[in-house]
Amino acid sequence: MYLSRVRVATQGLDRHALVKLLSGDAYANHQLLWRLFPEAESRPFLFRQEMENEQLDAGVRPRGLPLFYVMSSLKPDPLPGLLQCEPKRFDPRLAVGDRLLFRLRANPTVTRKQAEGSRGRRHDVLMDAKWRCRNESGVDPWSIRRAMDESAEQWLRARSTDWGFELTTSPQLGGYRQHQLRRKKREIRFSSVDYEGVMTVTDPDRLRDALFHGVGRSRAFGCGLFMVKRG
Repeated sequence: MYLSRVRVATQGLDRHALVKLLSGDAYANHQLLWRLFPEAESRPFLFRQEMENEQLDAGVRPRGLPLFYVMSSLKPDPLPGLLQCEPKRFDPRLAVGDRLLFRLRANPTVTRKQAEGSRGRRHDVLMDAKWRCRNESGVDPWSIRRAMDESAEQWLRARSTDWGFELTTSPQLGGYRQHQLRRKKREIRFSSVDYEGVMTVTDPDRLRDALFHGVGRSRAFGCGLFMVKRG
């Protein structure tokens, strides 16, 4: 596997393509990043989009441009005049009990049935908690916010065993966003929230699978990629 840092190219920059990149949504940027793998017939990657800031090396000045982290089974090829790649082999050696710092942008969902016998429908975990609280009389805004955060944390805790780890402490939550995309005249809606914290490895094989292939839904739209380092 490869973990690559993908930055906007500085030489021979295609400014028209840059404008499209800056205004592009998660689906458009997913399509753009797929061009890094011209031989791939199916999507061989996960990605996380950020802006250039503290992620860059010492002495490298942030330019306020998009920055992508890409996990892939193939080595990416740069796009001249648009994207440059800094790929590194990614093959972590994990053992039970290892402590890792992690960051994760995920799309937490829950399935609810509208009526007895009806087909379940997926809901945003945070919005589900918000509306359930609002249906209770006398619930104040702080209680609603706490319920939303607790639901987001519980979503991750409930799945951590299947993904090969346990949370050492409650993760920090932030960056909650609701997204609306258009794809082939169809509207796509999903939410994302950022988790940051410490995990303890309980099953190295399961965790490696989660790192390589991502977790949760909306992986094609920039969700599901764990960023980890030794704690």
